[in-house]
Amino acid sequence: GYGHEGAVKSPTYTLVEPYELAHCNIYHFDLYRLSDPEEFEYLGTDQYFESPNLCLVEWAEHGAGWAPSADLRIELCETDAGRTARCSALSQRGSEMLSALFG
Repeated sequence: GYGHEGAVKSPTYTLVEPYELAHCNIYHFDLYRLSDPEEFEYLGTDQYFESPNLCLVEWAEHGAGWAPSADLRIELCETDAGRTARCSALSQRGSEMLSALFG
């Protein structure tokens, strides 16, 4: 893992929740409440998407055209056994991340 200990809060009302870790920062965005994709630009998010930061974006389509292109798509699905996550690479960088995580 990335070393975060403790609760992970939903950014539904704050739009972004930061997690500062030893080797990188993680920023968890929830764009559900954006009514216009252009609002994403007004949030001043450019610095969040600089390396080595990791950005997790829920409802990314609400920032379409303004948010950077995704490297990975992570889909959470409910099953009888609980939740499962399906990861798909959307770029070369995404493929490299999946290889690093899952071999």
